[in-house]
Amino acid sequence: MLKKIAETEAKKINNLSCIFVSDEKIFEMNQKYLNHDYYTDIITFNYSMSNTLINGEMYISINTVKLNANEYNVHFDIELLRVIIHGLLHLCGYKDDTEKQMKKMRKKETFYINLL
Repeated sequence: MLKKIAETEAKKINNLSCIFVSDEKIFEMNQKYLNHDYYTDIITFNYSMSNTLINGEMYISINTVKLNANEYNVHFDIELLRVIIHGLLHLCGYKDDTEKQMKKMRKKETFYINLL
């Protein structure tokens, strides 16, 4: 699934790790690496030196994914899929710093979820 999404985005996955962590761990990482003082569902690290090869890590808080699934009234599996796709889109070069960028990413996430 991730390989197919990457190919659609004109990328190729070379090395990608998905690491599932606790809320406490992701909070600590968010503070340490991003200077954010809040919980999040995913933190993505891009190690690629190439515009076409994906090399990275995605740290995912299952606890936060569960909370978000309940909040958005979606099945846990769908929310987890959305979060993983979100991380992959970051590795493909998408940003979500602005409202416009967030809307673009959300549209891509929905597109790929519906495709699957």
